[in-house]
Amino acid sequence: MIEDLRKSETWRVFRIQSELVEGFETLFDIGPAVTIFGSSRLTEDAYYYHQAIKVGKMLSSAGFSVITGGGGGIMEAANKGAKMGNKGKSIGLNIEIPHEQHPNKYLDVNISFRYFFVRKLMFIKYAIAFVIFPGGFGTMDELFEALTLVQTGKIQSFPIILFGSDYWKGLVEWMKHTLVPEGTIGREDFALFNIVDTPEEVCELLKEHYRVFGGPIPIGECKNTK
Repeated sequence: MIEDLRKSETWRVFRIQSELVEGFETLFDIGPAVTIFGSSRLTEDAYYYHQAIKVGKMLSSAGFSVITGGGGGIMEAANKGAKMGNKGKSIGLNIEIPHEQHPNKYLDVNISFRYFFVRKLMFIKYAIAFVIFPGGFGTMDELFEALTLVQTGKIQSFPIILFGSDYWKGLVEWMKHTLVPEGTIGREDFALFNIVDTPEEVCELLKEHYRVFGGPIPIGECKNTK
């Protein structure tokens, strides 16, 4: 009987519920946090790996927790920087996938999820901004979900920052010259995100957003640290 239940859709609902409860209970008191996305395939000698360390350190030094997907590459770099900043928590939201993703070694908090949609909810719910480094399908998925939620008013507008103009310019040009003429997005939708090339620009965008919208966060201390 128990074995039959475990194979049922009802049992799956219980598993989803347990992941939601674990996520809510673990993350509810982390304070202001920024989620950083990017490829797990970029190695330690990659330019963007080192930039992600700088951004993670800058944010943590200002008192922000840093949330990533918990794996390697850009995620590892951002968590490493967060540990170096030493004021905010370094958080990893890992995912169980067939090609196992191992948690990186720079995490203060590590939660493992079976369901992508539960994990993505946690990324959104507990972040006051997204910083999106170069990445593949997973990174694109997270970027466009955030843009969709803000565009449709399902969540309050917040900074969505693309890091690396060389990497993102082709996508943006395609949107301008294909999506806009076809009428599938409007020119005003480009205001939903910003493109930057330095950690300092990330800091300035966060400062400007919270100057306009307010919020009890340590934004005045946000600065790049060597």
